[in-house]
Amino acid sequence: MIKKLQSLPLLVKRTLFTLVASVLLSLLVVIIVMLMSAMKVQQPLVIKQAEFITIKPGTSFNAFTKQLVNKGWLENNFWLRSYVKFNVEQSKIKSGTYQVQANTPTLELLNLVVSGKEHQFSITFIEGSTFKQVLAQLAAHQHITHKLADQTPIDIAKLLSIEQDNPEGWLFPETYAFTQGTADISIIKRAFEKMQSALNLQWNNRAVGLPYKSPYQALIMASIIEKESGRHAEHPRISSVFVNRLNKSMRLQTDPTVIYGLGERYKGDITYAHLREKTAYNTYKINGLPPTPIALPGAQALHAALHPESSNYLYFVSNGRGEHIFSTNLADHNRAVTKYQRK
Repeated sequence: MIKKLQSLPLLVKRTLFTLVASVLLSLLVVIIVMLMSAMKVQQPLVIKQAEFITIKPGTSFNAFTKQLVNKGWLENNFWLRSYVKFNVEQSKIKSGTYQVQANTPTLELLNLVVSGKEHQFSITFIEGSTFKQVLAQLAAHQHITHKLADQTPIDIAKLLSIEQDNPEGWLFPETYAFTQGTADISIIKRAFEKMQSALNLQWNNRAVGLPYKSPYQALIMASIIEKESGRHAEHPRISSVFVNRLNKSMRLQTDPTVIYGLGERYKGDITYAHLREKTAYNTYKINGLPPTPIALPGAQALHAALHPESSNYLYFVSNGRGEHIFSTNLADHNRAVTKYQRK
């Protein structure tokens, strides 16, 4: 073989040498580019604080790398594009909105967008909030798609297949996670389904002797308990007061229902005129429960409504320190009112 090579003409030898050298040089360049790109993607992006990046559906990998350059996160896209040529699976990015922390390595971002694990935004519906307040929260959230702006509560009740025209009380207060662009009605449906499930569970395991004809009446009671006290430990005792009053055909006489009935007219104080005004929600004037819940009851209030404490209490009044004084008779109650409210 060596003799054959030695016998080749000089021109052929030079051509063969040049070819081999070119192949070796090309291979060397490929290895260098591969090693350099692997090293470059380990370097941090130029981000000083957490930011979001949204990849639209149908975005190519090349367009994605240009997006990083346009945002100033990369000086150029050469090394990132080179990297995926040797790691083809890493080019299969997924659309969505992702949160990128400061000094995140380029490779870490790449792994994130390939995984498709979008950033989870959240919204919290607070116990005791009204349906109107929930709608305002949703409308103010910039990462939610707003589809309910022109819908009335009656319209929304129909969308949810709620039997009542007023959807008040039917949303479970909790923190709900969602991805960029989730529709407001989608979040409301989740909250409604969660409340249905929680209410049915409590109703099916309710105590005996309760004055409710339906789960909805229990939901109404739970909303009143929620508004009466922010102390969960008091909820079963407050529930016992209202249950005892209903069983004795006494009016509930609870201020939160009066406030709800006043709507926008309530300015922070309940007057004697308000208590004398007969509205559907003035439990100083109507018998039994108001027609709908007055707020979003939490899990503790739901449980308390259907599992009241066993007591003889018929009255309670705030002591001004976030707790209530309970009484079994009007005389004791009036003394407590004088001591804690009229002083």
